[in-house]
Amino acid sequence: MAFNGSTVHIACAFSIIEILAVIYRSHLRYSFEDREDPNRDYLILSKGHGVMAQYACMKELGWLSSEDIKNYFSDGTLLKGLSDSRVPGLEVSSGSLGHGLSVAVGLAFAAKLNGTDQKTYVVVGDGELNEGPIWEAIQFAGHHKLSNLMIIVDKNNFQAMGKTSEIIRQDNIQNQIKSFEFLVKTINGHDEDLINQTIVNLWDSKSEMPKGIVAETLKGKGISFMEDSNEWHYSRLNEKLYKKALAELEALK
Repeated sequence: MAFNGSTVHIACAFSIIEILAVIYRSHLRYSFEDREDPNRDYLILSKGHGVMAQYACMKELGWLSSEDIKNYFSDGTLLKGLSDSRVPGLEVSSGSLGHGLSVAVGLAFAAKLNGTDQKTYVVVGDGELNEGPIWEAIQFAGHHKLSNLMIIVDKNNFQAMGKTSEIIRQDNIQNQIKSFEFLVKTINGHDEDLINQTIVNLWDSKSEMPKGIVAETLKGKGISFMEDSNEWHYSRLNEKLYKKALAELEALK
């Protein structure tokens, strides 16, 4: 996608692919036939610039075709470089950071009021925690005991302009979220078995608190020249690097 579309935001998609794969594969309740089934669970990618990871999952589900993926970010396609709710299966247009969690909290609150058993998952970036609305939404969720909400923080330690520790430091994200009456765990965000078990355990806790996972990840995970390098937040692949990246991904199979 990134190579064909000559677009950016590559590394930040690689940091969340295992998280999204586990949620789609093992936890999210949805209808293959109707992506707007009113009884579905919700998955919101608040860090909408990582949407290529979500498109990859939707391709595996058969919701997007090979042609859709090939035409990513080209004229006439709905598949943009940021999450767009006009694409069936994407709940929210996001990319202006700090907004997705507020929508997720609203959906979870509505499900509580309506007495449904729907769950809402939302993935935010650690750099996104700089945004004030994130903490207002967390405060609201804790106060209203939105036990059907799970926030997953992609802690890859970078944001667009540099290291999160150098821009606005986040010393202990788990404790910060926990202080708003969340049940929170910190885990390796690339270990699919651990991600799966942590989600199971949080839901099984029967706690009335909203749930949280701080997923420690590596930006550009899986591609040697992208890993832990913020250069690949905005860089584009040339043909040589594209072939090198593909070869490295093939070797992981």
